[in-house]
Amino acid sequence: MRGEMGSRGGRRGRVFDHGDLRLVVLALTAQSPRHGYEIIKVIEEKFGGNYAPSPGAIYPTLTLLDEQGLLKGEVDTDGKRRYTVTPDGEAYIVAHRDTIDGVMVRMELMARRMAGHMPPERVMQAMQTLKQALLLREHGWTDASVAAAAAAIETAAREIVDGPR
Repeated sequence: MRGEMGSRGGRRGRVFDHGDLRLVVLALTAQSPRHGYEIIKVIEEKFGGNYAPSPGAIYPTLTLLDEQGLLKGEVDTDGKRRYTVTPDGEAYIVAHRDTIDGVMVRMELMARRMAGHMPPERVMQAMQTLKQALLLREHGWTDASVAAAAAAIETAAREIVDGPR
């Protein structure tokens, strides 16, 4: 499927938020120099074949990143334009590592959702409740409260993966 989530995902809509595809393309190109078609195929593989960005999304993104000096496109021996990350692109990746990592995690979660690998609804509701509790906390965060909240969440995550101890 190209460009949108289909019936497997349970809703139609954009797979990437504004600017996310740009970060994914930059990150994938940093892993290995690539042609546009290779980037499409890598993303499609990450989505288990349930989604592939269209050439109409990838090639303008590559052109933009090239114009911004973050990628450099050069024609290789088979006449295809292969993109590599420039030093400015590497610096951008370092400066925006947390944002890029977040986009890659969201992409993985979207791929799992599209493949039907999501927790039961009750668990999803509990996750929403936890997120809301964190956002609605009225008292300021101290070092101790940050450590306690992080430890509780990390313990819960371990128990979900490994089972209770």
